Amino acid sequence: MTISSSLNAGISGLSANASALASISDNIANSGTYGYKRVQTDFNSMVMASAGGAYSAGGVRSATTRMIDERGSLVATTNATDLAIGGRGMLPVANLTEVNGGTADPTMFMTTTGSFNVNQDGYLVTGSGLVLLGWPANADGTMPDYPRDTDAGLEPIQYDTNRLQASATTSIELGINLPADATEASSAGTAETSTIEFFDGLGKSKNLQVTFTPTVPATGASNEWQMQIVDAEASPTLIGDYTMTFDPADGSLASVTAATGGSHQADGTAMITTSAGPLDITLGQIGDATFMSQLSGDYSPVGITKDGSAAGTIKAVEVDNNGFVHANYSSGETRIIYQIPVADMRNPNGMTALDQQTFKPSPESGAFFLWDAGDRPAGEINSYALEESATDVAGELTNMIKTQRAYSSNAKVIQTVDEMLQETTNIKR
Repeated sequence: MTISSSLNAGISGLSANASALASISDNIANSGTYGYKRVQTDFNSMVMASAGGAYSAGGVRSATTRMIDERGSLVATTNATDLAIGGRGMLPVANLTEVNGGTADPTMFMTTTGSFNVNQDGYLVTGSGLVLLGWPANADGTMPDYPRDTDAGLEPIQYDTNRLQASATTSIELGINLPADATEASSAGTAETSTIEFFDGLGKSKNLQVTFTPTVPATGASNEWQMQIVDAEASPTLIGDYTMTFDPADGSLASVTAATGGSHQADGTAMITTSAGPLDITLGQIGDATFMSQLSGDYSPVGITKDGSAAGTIKAVEVDNNGFVHANYSSGETRIIYQIPVADMRNPNGMTALDQQTFKPSPESGAFFLWDAGDRPAGEINSYALEESATDVAGELTNMIKTQRAYSSNAKVIQTVDEMLQETTNIKR
Protein backbone atom coordinates (compact mmCIF):
# COMPACT_ATOMS: atom_id res chain seq x y z
CA MET A 1 0.00 0.00 0.00
CA THR A 2 2.79 2.44 0.93
CA ILE A 3 4.75 1.67 -2.25
CA SER A 4 1.61 2.08 -4.35
CA SER A 5 0.89 5.45 -2.72
CA SER A 6 4.43 6.52 -3.56
CA LEU A 7 3.76 5.65 -7.20
CA ASN A 8 0.51 7.63 -7.18
CA ALA A 9 2.26 10.59 -5.55
CA GLY A 10 4.89 10.57 -8.26
CA ILE A 11 2.22 10.47 -10.97
CA SER A 12 0.34 13.39 -9.37
CA GLY A 13 3.65 15.26 -9.24
CA LEU A 14 4.18 14.72 -12.96
CA SER A 15 0.66 15.93 -13.69
CA ALA A 16 0.95 19.01 -11.49
CA ASN A 17 4.29 20.06 -12.93
CA ALA A 18 3.07 19.42 -16.46
CA SER A 19 0.22 21.83 -15.72
CA ALA A 20 2.71 24.35 -14.35
CA LEU A 21 4.84 24.04 -17.48
CA ALA A 22 1.74 24.62 -19.63
CA SER A 23 1.01 27.90 -17.84
CA ILE A 24 4.66 28.95 -18.09
CA SER A 25 4.75 28.24 -21.80
CA ASP A 26 1.51 30.20 -22.27
CA ASN A 27 2.96 33.15 -20.37
CA ILE A 28 6.15 33.16 -22.41
CA ALA A 29 4.27 32.76 -25.69
CA ASN A 30 2.21 35.86 -24.82
CA SER A 31 5.08 37.97 -23.51
CA GLY A 32 4.54 40.31 -26.46
CA THR A 33 0.73 40.30 -26.35
CA TYR A 34 -0.76 43.65 -25.28
CA GLY A 35 -3.03 43.30 -22.27
CA TYR A 36 -2.13 39.67 -21.55
CA LYS A 37 -2.56 38.58 -17.92
CA ARG A 38 -0.17 35.89 -16.76
CA VAL A 39 -1.34 32.55 -15.34
CA GLN A 40 0.01 31.47 -11.96
CA THR A 41 0.06 27.80 -10.94
CA ASP A 42 -0.12 26.97 -7.23
CA PHE A 43 0.49 23.52 -5.69
CA ASN A 44 -1.61 22.05 -2.87
CA SER A 45 -0.64 18.97 -0.89
CA MET A 46 -3.09 16.11 -0.43
CA VAL A 47 -2.82 14.35 2.95
CA MET A 48 -4.22 10.84 3.23
CA ALA A 49 -5.43 9.44 6.55
CA SER A 50 -2.87 7.01 8.04
CA ALA A 51 -3.57 4.04 10.27
CA GLY A 52 -1.36 1.73 12.28
CA GLY A 53 1.74 3.88 11.89
CA ALA A 54 1.98 3.33 8.13
CA TYR A 55 2.26 6.50 6.10
CA SER A 56 0.40 6.82 2.82
CA ALA A 57 1.57 9.46 0.35
CA GLY A 58 -1.26 11.75 -0.77
CA GLY A 59 0.60 13.53 -3.57
CA VAL A 60 -0.06 16.99 -4.94
CA ARG A 61 -2.55 18.78 -7.12
CA SER A 62 -2.28 22.06 -8.99
CA ALA A 63 -4.62 25.06 -9.31
CA THR A 64 -4.20 27.84 -11.86
CA THR A 65 -5.19 31.49 -11.37
CA ARG A 66 -5.11 34.21 -14.00
CA MET A 67 -3.68 37.32 -12.34
CA ILE A 68 -6.09 39.83 -13.89
CA ASP A 69 -5.35 42.51 -11.30
CA GLU A 70 -1.66 42.60 -12.29
CA ARG A 71 -0.87 45.36 -14.76
CA GLY A 72 1.82 45.63 -17.38
CA SER A 73 3.69 48.83 -18.20
CA LEU A 74 2.05 51.40 -20.46
CA VAL A 75 3.81 52.17 -23.73
CA ALA A 76 3.21 55.26 -25.86
CA THR A 77 1.77 54.96 -29.37
CA THR A 78 0.81 57.36 -32.17
CA ASN A 79 -2.88 56.40 -32.38
CA ALA A 80 -5.29 58.63 -30.44
CA THR A 81 -7.68 55.72 -29.88
CA ASP A 82 -5.10 53.31 -28.49
CA LEU A 83 -6.47 53.08 -24.94
CA ALA A 84 -5.21 51.64 -21.66
CA ILE A 85 -6.38 51.88 -18.05
CA GLY A 86 -3.84 53.53 -15.77
CA GLY A 87 -4.77 51.75 -12.56
CA ARG A 88 -7.75 49.70 -11.46
CA GLY A 89 -10.69 48.86 -13.73
CA MET A 90 -11.43 47.70 -17.26
CA LEU A 91 -12.83 48.98 -20.56
CA PRO A 92 -16.26 47.71 -21.70
CA VAL A 93 -16.24 46.04 -25.13
CA ALA A 94 -18.49 43.81 -27.23
CA ASN A 95 -17.99 41.37 -30.09
CA LEU A 96 -18.24 42.94 -33.55
CA THR A 97 -19.98 39.86 -34.92
CA GLU A 98 -22.75 40.25 -32.36
CA VAL A 99 -23.08 43.99 -33.09
CA ASN A 100 -23.23 43.46 -36.86
CA GLY A 101 -25.81 40.75 -36.29
CA GLY A 102 -28.22 43.40 -35.04
CA THR A 103 -28.28 42.33 -31.39
CA ALA A 104 -30.04 45.09 -29.48
CA ASP A 105 -28.07 44.46 -26.27
CA PRO A 106 -24.70 42.84 -27.13
CA THR A 107 -22.89 40.96 -24.38
CA MET A 108 -20.46 43.18 -22.50
CA PHE A 109 -16.93 41.88 -22.07
CA MET A 110 -14.02 43.69 -20.43
CA THR A 111 -10.41 44.37 -21.32
CA THR A 112 -7.69 46.60 -19.92
CA THR A 113 -6.30 47.84 -23.24
CA GLY A 114 -7.02 47.90 -26.96
CA SER A 115 -5.92 49.49 -30.21
CA PHE A 116 -9.20 50.84 -31.59
CA ASN A 117 -9.72 52.20 -35.09
CA VAL A 118 -12.85 53.24 -36.97
CA ASN A 119 -14.10 50.60 -39.42
CA GLN A 120 -16.24 50.92 -42.55
CA ASP A 121 -19.40 51.16 -40.45
CA GLY A 122 -18.04 53.85 -38.15
CA TYR A 123 -17.48 51.59 -35.12
CA LEU A 124 -14.35 51.85 -33.00
CA VAL A 125 -12.97 48.30 -33.19
CA THR A 126 -9.74 46.39 -32.59
CA GLY A 127 -8.08 44.18 -35.17
CA SER A 128 -9.49 41.15 -33.31
CA GLY A 129 -13.08 42.41 -33.62
CA LEU A 130 -13.80 44.05 -30.25
CA VAL A 131 -16.11 47.08 -30.34
CA LEU A 132 -15.64 49.80 -27.72
CA LEU A 133 -18.78 50.57 -25.67
CA GLY A 134 -19.80 53.91 -24.18
CA TRP A 135 -22.67 56.08 -23.02
CA PRO A 136 -23.99 58.40 -25.78
CA ALA A 137 -24.04 62.12 -25.00
CA ASN A 138 -26.88 64.54 -25.62
CA ALA A 139 -26.82 66.69 -28.76
CA ASP A 140 -25.31 69.59 -26.78
CA GLY A 141 -22.48 67.43 -25.42
CA THR A 142 -23.87 66.97 -21.91
CA MET A 143 -24.18 63.53 -20.36
CA PRO A 144 -27.52 62.10 -19.11
CA ASP A 145 -27.67 59.99 -15.97
CA TYR A 146 -27.14 56.32 -16.79
CA PRO A 147 -27.46 53.26 -14.50
CA ARG A 148 -24.10 52.20 -13.08
CA ASP A 149 -24.81 48.61 -12.04
CA THR A 150 -25.87 47.39 -15.47
CA ASP A 151 -24.66 47.65 -19.06
CA ALA A 152 -28.16 48.56 -20.31
CA GLY A 153 -27.18 52.16 -21.18
CA LEU A 154 -23.99 51.26 -23.06
CA GLU A 155 -23.88 51.40 -26.85
CA PRO A 156 -21.21 50.53 -29.44
CA ILE A 157 -19.29 53.76 -30.13
CA GLN A 158 -20.07 54.77 -33.71
CA TYR A 159 -19.68 57.97 -35.71
CA ASP A 160 -19.75 58.97 -39.38
CA THR A 161 -16.70 60.86 -40.65
CA ASN A 162 -18.44 61.74 -43.94
CA ARG A 163 -21.66 63.16 -42.53
CA LEU A 164 -22.04 66.93 -42.29
CA GLN A 165 -23.25 68.18 -38.94
CA ALA A 166 -24.12 71.68 -37.69
CA SER A 167 -25.53 73.17 -34.52
CA ALA A 168 -27.37 76.42 -33.95
CA THR A 169 -26.07 79.07 -31.58
CA THR A 170 -28.26 79.24 -28.50
CA SER A 171 -26.14 81.36 -26.16
CA ILE A 172 -23.49 84.07 -26.32
CA GLU A 173 -21.43 85.28 -23.36
CA LEU A 174 -20.26 88.89 -23.51
CA GLY A 175 -16.96 89.22 -21.67
CA ILE A 176 -16.24 92.88 -22.43
CA ASN A 177 -14.56 95.68 -20.53
CA LEU A 178 -15.89 99.18 -21.21
CA PRO A 179 -13.50 102.11 -20.57
CA ALA A 180 -14.49 103.93 -17.39
CA ASP A 181 -13.24 107.35 -18.57
CA ALA A 182 -15.66 107.24 -21.56
CA THR A 183 -18.57 108.13 -19.25
CA GLU A 184 -16.87 111.19 -17.76
CA ALA A 185 -17.92 114.75 -18.58
CA SER A 186 -14.75 115.41 -20.59
CA SER A 187 -15.25 112.37 -22.83
CA ALA A 188 -15.99 112.56 -26.56
CA GLY A 189 -18.73 109.95 -26.17
CA THR A 190 -17.32 107.65 -28.86
CA ALA A 191 -19.38 104.50 -29.39
CA GLU A 192 -17.71 101.07 -29.48
CA THR A 193 -18.96 98.34 -31.85
CA SER A 194 -18.26 94.60 -32.09
CA THR A 195 -19.50 92.15 -34.70
CA ILE A 196 -20.33 88.71 -33.32
CA GLU A 197 -20.79 85.69 -35.56
CA PHE A 198 -23.49 83.14 -34.79
CA PHE A 199 -24.99 80.13 -36.62
CA ASP A 200 -28.49 79.03 -37.52
CA GLY A 201 -29.70 75.42 -37.46
CA LEU A 202 -28.30 74.81 -40.96
CA GLY A 203 -24.84 75.94 -39.95
CA LYS A 204 -25.12 79.20 -41.90
CA SER A 205 -23.01 82.05 -40.54
CA LYS A 206 -24.88 85.20 -39.41
CA ASN A 207 -23.78 88.37 -37.63
CA LEU A 208 -24.89 90.49 -34.72
CA GLN A 209 -23.65 94.04 -34.34
CA VAL A 210 -23.37 95.12 -30.71
CA THR A 211 -22.85 98.84 -30.09
CA PHE A 212 -21.98 100.39 -26.73
CA THR A 213 -22.61 104.14 -26.44
CA PRO A 214 -21.50 105.94 -23.26
CA THR A 215 -23.73 108.49 -21.55
CA VAL A 216 -21.67 111.67 -21.15
CA PRO A 217 -22.92 113.88 -18.30
CA ALA A 218 -22.46 117.63 -17.91
CA THR A 219 -20.35 117.04 -14.83
CA GLY A 220 -18.77 114.07 -13.10
CA ALA A 221 -19.22 110.53 -14.45
CA SER A 222 -22.43 108.74 -15.36
CA ASN A 223 -21.05 105.17 -15.36
CA GLU A 224 -23.86 104.42 -17.81
CA TRP A 225 -23.84 102.75 -21.25
CA GLN A 226 -26.48 102.12 -23.90
CA MET A 227 -26.10 98.67 -25.49
CA GLN A 228 -27.91 98.07 -28.79
CA ILE A 229 -27.94 94.70 -30.56
CA VAL A 230 -28.74 94.65 -34.27
CA ASP A 231 -29.39 91.52 -36.34
CA ALA A 232 -27.44 92.33 -39.51
CA GLU A 233 -29.20 89.52 -41.39
CA ALA A 234 -32.70 90.94 -40.91
CA SER A 235 -32.75 94.23 -42.87
CA PRO A 236 -31.05 95.06 -40.23
CA THR A 237 -33.31 94.99 -37.16
CA LEU A 238 -32.81 96.24 -33.63
CA ILE A 239 -33.45 93.21 -31.41
CA GLY A 240 -31.95 94.39 -28.13
CA ASP A 241 -31.71 97.76 -26.42
CA TYR A 242 -30.36 97.86 -22.84
CA THR A 243 -29.19 100.54 -20.44
CA MET A 244 -26.37 99.35 -18.19
CA THR A 245 -24.86 101.09 -15.18
CA PHE A 246 -21.71 100.12 -13.34
CA ASP A 247 -20.50 100.47 -9.78
CA PRO A 248 -17.87 103.25 -9.69
CA ALA A 249 -16.10 101.51 -6.81
CA ASP A 250 -15.17 98.24 -8.50
CA GLY A 251 -16.52 98.41 -12.06
CA SER A 252 -19.06 95.62 -11.54
CA LEU A 253 -22.49 95.56 -13.16
CA ALA A 254 -24.94 97.63 -11.09
CA SER A 255 -28.16 97.51 -13.13
CA VAL A 256 -29.58 96.48 -16.51
CA THR A 257 -32.79 97.96 -17.92
CA ALA A 258 -34.34 96.59 -21.11
CA ALA A 259 -36.08 98.82 -23.66
CA THR A 260 -36.09 96.18 -26.41
CA GLY A 261 -35.50 92.45 -25.96
CA GLY A 262 -35.96 90.20 -22.96
CA SER A 263 -35.41 91.51 -19.46
CA HIS A 264 -32.19 90.86 -17.57
CA GLN A 265 -32.62 87.76 -15.38
CA ALA A 266 -31.17 86.99 -11.97
CA ASP A 267 -28.79 84.44 -13.54
CA GLY A 268 -27.24 87.22 -15.64
CA THR A 269 -28.86 86.36 -18.99
CA ALA A 270 -31.30 88.13 -21.30
CA MET A 271 -33.12 86.52 -24.23
CA ILE A 272 -33.19 88.13 -27.67
CA THR A 273 -34.89 86.89 -30.83
CA THR A 274 -32.69 86.70 -33.92
CA SER A 275 -33.55 85.76 -37.50
CA ALA A 276 -32.42 82.22 -36.57
CA GLY A 277 -34.50 81.99 -33.40
CA PRO A 278 -34.19 82.84 -29.68
CA LEU A 279 -30.74 83.34 -28.19
CA ASP A 280 -29.52 83.95 -24.62
CA ILE A 281 -27.09 86.83 -24.07
CA THR A 282 -25.06 86.59 -20.86
CA LEU A 283 -24.17 89.98 -19.39
CA GLY A 284 -23.42 88.80 -15.87
CA GLN A 285 -25.16 89.03 -12.53
CA ILE A 286 -25.64 92.25 -10.63
CA GLY A 287 -22.54 92.97 -8.55
CA ASP A 288 -20.36 90.75 -10.73
CA ALA A 289 -17.57 91.87 -13.07
CA THR A 290 -16.86 88.45 -14.58
CA PHE A 291 -18.61 89.27 -17.87
CA MET A 292 -19.46 92.94 -18.44
CA SER A 293 -17.25 95.36 -16.54
CA GLN A 294 -16.25 99.03 -16.56
CA LEU A 295 -12.61 99.52 -15.62
CA SER A 296 -9.99 102.01 -16.67
CA GLY A 297 -8.24 101.19 -19.92
CA ASP A 298 -9.31 100.44 -23.46
CA TYR A 299 -12.41 98.80 -24.87
CA SER A 300 -11.60 95.06 -24.61
CA PRO A 301 -14.00 92.55 -26.23
CA VAL A 302 -11.64 89.66 -25.50
CA GLY A 303 -14.05 87.36 -23.64
CA ILE A 304 -16.83 86.79 -26.16
CA THR A 305 -17.76 83.09 -26.35
CA LYS A 306 -20.64 81.22 -27.97
CA ASP A 307 -21.90 77.77 -28.79
CA GLY A 308 -23.02 76.46 -32.17
CA SER A 309 -20.98 75.70 -35.24
CA ALA A 310 -20.93 75.80 -39.01
CA ALA A 311 -21.54 72.62 -40.98
CA GLY A 312 -18.54 70.29 -40.77
CA THR A 313 -17.41 66.68 -40.70
CA ILE A 314 -15.60 64.78 -37.97
CA LYS A 315 -11.86 64.93 -38.62
CA ALA A 316 -10.75 62.90 -35.61
CA VAL A 317 -11.80 61.70 -32.19
CA GLU A 318 -9.83 61.78 -28.97
CA VAL A 319 -10.45 60.31 -25.51
CA ASP A 320 -9.49 62.28 -22.41
CA ASN A 321 -8.43 60.87 -19.03
CA ASN A 322 -12.02 60.99 -17.75
CA GLY A 323 -13.27 58.81 -20.61
CA PHE A 324 -15.03 61.52 -22.62
CA VAL A 325 -14.86 60.96 -26.38
CA HIS A 326 -14.33 64.31 -28.12
CA ALA A 327 -15.18 64.68 -31.81
CA ASN A 328 -13.08 67.31 -33.61
CA TYR A 329 -14.98 68.82 -36.56
CA SER A 330 -13.59 70.44 -39.68
CA SER A 331 -15.49 73.58 -38.66
CA GLY A 332 -13.21 73.91 -35.63
CA GLU A 333 -15.80 72.78 -33.11
CA THR A 334 -15.08 70.09 -30.53
CA ARG A 335 -18.01 68.21 -29.02
CA ILE A 336 -18.39 65.35 -26.54
CA ILE A 337 -20.20 62.46 -28.22
CA TYR A 338 -19.67 59.55 -25.76
CA GLN A 339 -18.35 58.74 -22.32
CA ILE A 340 -16.45 55.52 -21.70
CA PRO A 341 -16.94 54.21 -18.15
CA VAL A 342 -14.47 52.07 -16.22
CA ALA A 343 -15.86 48.77 -14.92
CA ASP A 344 -14.66 47.40 -11.59
CA MET A 345 -15.58 44.58 -9.22
CA ARG A 346 -14.39 43.26 -5.87
CA ASN A 347 -12.40 40.29 -7.14
CA PRO A 348 -11.06 40.86 -10.67
CA ASN A 349 -9.11 37.57 -10.51
CA GLY A 350 -12.39 35.69 -10.22
CA MET A 351 -13.53 36.78 -13.69
CA THR A 352 -13.85 34.26 -16.50
CA ALA A 353 -11.01 34.61 -18.99
CA LEU A 354 -11.91 34.52 -22.69
CA ASP A 355 -10.08 34.95 -25.99
CA GLN A 356 -8.55 38.25 -27.14
CA GLN A 357 -7.57 39.36 -23.61
CA THR A 358 -11.21 39.78 -22.63
CA PHE A 359 -12.92 38.81 -19.41
CA LYS A 360 -16.45 38.33 -18.19
CA PRO A 361 -17.87 38.78 -14.66
CA SER A 362 -18.65 35.60 -12.75
CA PRO A 363 -20.09 34.74 -9.31
CA GLU A 364 -16.51 34.55 -8.00
CA SER A 365 -15.65 38.06 -9.20
CA GLY A 366 -18.75 39.72 -7.79
CA ALA A 367 -21.03 42.24 -9.48
CA PHE A 368 -19.45 45.04 -11.53
CA PHE A 369 -19.98 48.79 -11.17
CA LEU A 370 -19.42 51.38 -13.88
CA TRP A 371 -17.34 54.29 -12.58
CA ASP A 372 -16.33 57.55 -14.19
CA ALA A 373 -12.70 57.18 -15.24
CA GLY A 374 -10.40 58.55 -12.55
CA ASP A 375 -13.14 58.58 -9.91
CA ARG A 376 -12.56 56.77 -6.57
CA PRO A 377 -11.07 53.30 -7.23
CA ALA A 378 -11.21 53.56 -11.03
CA GLY A 379 -8.04 54.41 -12.94
CA GLU A 380 -7.81 57.02 -15.66
CA ILE A 381 -8.15 56.16 -19.33
CA ASN A 382 -4.92 56.84 -21.18
CA SER A 383 -5.07 57.53 -24.92
CA TYR A 384 -2.04 57.12 -27.20
CA ALA A 385 -1.10 54.18 -24.95
CA LEU A 386 -1.25 50.38 -24.77
CA GLU A 387 -0.64 48.07 -21.82
CA GLU A 388 2.19 45.59 -22.28
CA SER A 389 1.94 41.94 -21.28
CA ALA A 390 2.17 41.33 -17.54
CA THR A 391 4.62 38.45 -18.18
CA ASP A 392 8.10 38.68 -16.66
CA VAL A 393 10.11 36.53 -19.05
CA ALA A 394 13.11 36.22 -16.70
CA GLY A 395 10.85 35.06 -13.90
CA GLU A 396 9.06 32.58 -16.16
CA LEU A 397 12.36 31.07 -17.36
CA THR A 398 13.45 30.66 -13.73
CA ASN A 399 10.15 28.94 -12.94
CA MET A 400 10.67 26.72 -15.97
CA ILE A 401 14.00 25.48 -14.56
CA LYS A 402 12.38 24.76 -11.20
CA THR A 403 9.44 23.00 -12.87
CA GLN A 404 11.76 20.89 -15.03
CA ARG A 405 13.77 19.78 -11.98
CA ALA A 406 10.59 18.95 -10.07
CA TYR A 407 9.22 16.98 -13.02
CA SER A 408 12.48 15.03 -13.34
CA SER A 409 12.50 14.29 -9.61
CA ASN A 410 8.94 12.95 -9.74
CA ALA A 411 9.88 10.82 -12.71
CA LYS A 412 12.78 9.50 -10.63
CA VAL A 413 10.35 8.60 -7.84
CA ILE A 414 8.29 6.55 -10.30
CA GLN A 415 11.43 4.87 -11.58
CA THR A 416 12.52 4.03 -8.04
CA VAL A 417 9.10 2.62 -7.15
CA ASP A 418 9.24 0.49 -10.29
CA GLU A 419 12.65 -0.88 -9.27
CA MET A 420 11.40 -1.64 -5.76
CA LEU A 421 8.37 -3.46 -7.14
CA GLN A 422 10.69 -5.41 -9.40
CA GLU A 423 12.80 -6.41 -6.41
CA THR A 424 9.62 -7.53 -4.63
CA THR A 425 8.67 -9.65 -7.62
CA ASN A 426 12.15 -11.23 -7.65
CA ILE A 427 11.75 -12.55 -4.10
CA LYS A 428 9.79 -15.53 -5.47
CA ARG A 429 12.69 -16.82 -7.63
